[in-house]
Amino acid sequence: MKGIILAGGAGSRLYPLTLVASKQLQPVYDKPMVYYPLATFIENGISSICLISTPHDLPRFSQLLGDGKQWGISIEYREQAKPAGIAQAFLIAESFIGQDPVSLILGDNIFYGAESFKRAFAEFRGGATIFGYQVHDPERYGVVEFDSSGNAISIEEKPKNPRSNYAVPGLYLYDNQVVPITKALKPSPRGELEITDVNLSYLAKKQLRVEKLSRGFAWLDAGTSSSLHEASAYVQTIEKRQGIKIGCPEEAALQRGFISVSQFESNLANLPNCEYRDYLGRLLQEKRKELS
Repeated sequence: MKGIILAGGAGSRLYPLTLVASKQLQPVYDKPMVYYPLATFIENGISSICLISTPHDLPRFSQLLGDGKQWGISIEYREQAKPAGIAQAFLIAESFIGQDPVSLILGDNIFYGAESFKRAFAEFRGGATIFGYQVHDPERYGVVEFDSSGNAISIEEKPKNPRSNYAVPGLYLYDNQVVPITKALKPSPRGELEITDVNLSYLAKKQLRVEKLSRGFAWLDAGTSSSLHEASAYVQTIEKRQGIKIGCPEEAALQRGFISVSQFESNLANLPNCEYRDYLGRLLQEKRKELS
C-alpha cells in the first residue's frame, strides 16, 4: 500500500502563523507537525509516500524530509496549485498510486495509541476502510451513522443535526477503485471534491468498513491556533510523563525494520546536540541491549 500526506491548503485558520510557514510545518511541541502523520505511516508499514502541498511550500517540505532514505522510505512531492477538496489528492497523485491500494492522511491530524490502525492496515484486502471517533461536537466533521448491528448506514458532512457522535478522522484506506470513483465525482456546492462522497460511493457498493476507535485513543486536529496549542500541550504531557516521543520517524523506522541499527546510528551522528538527539541516543542503547 502507498501513502499520501495531504499538506496543502491556505492555512487561513492559523493566520498570521502561516505567513511564516505552512500549517504542517508549524511546531507541535518539539517536532514539525508533518512528522506526526509521517510517523503514523511508517508505524503501519507504508514505505512509499507522496506529499502534496502548494508550489510555494513544497521546497520547504523537501528541505525538511528529503527523499526519505534516512528512514528507509521513499518520498516524492506533488503540487496542489489550488485547493479543491481532500479527494483531489487522488487525482494529483494518480500516477504515483498506479495500480496499488492507497492510504491518505491529512497533514494536520495527529494520532496516538492507534492499535486499531495497525489491525486495519494489516487486514486490509480491498474496498475502503475509514474510522469512527467519538466527539462532543460532531457537527464540525463528517459523521457516521450506525445501525443496531454496528454497521455504517450513512455518512454526512458537517450535519446540522448529527445522527451520531462518531466523526471520521483524517486517515483513509482505499483500494485502486478510488481513482475512477474520484474522477466520477461532481464538485460539491462549495466547489470541492469531497472525501465524504468518495466514502459514500464505497458505502453504496457495500465495500466500506468503519472501525470504531477506542476511548484510549487520541485524535488531535491541529488546524487552528487553539487546537495547535492543545496538541502541543498533549504531546508534551505524554512525552514527559512516559519518557517517550510521539511522531518520531527515526524511532518508527527502526522499530518497523525499515532501517538497521547501524543506519540509525549513522543518522544519529548527523544530528546536533539537543533533546531530540539525546532521546534517540537512549533508544540506540536500548536496542543494543536487546541485540546483545
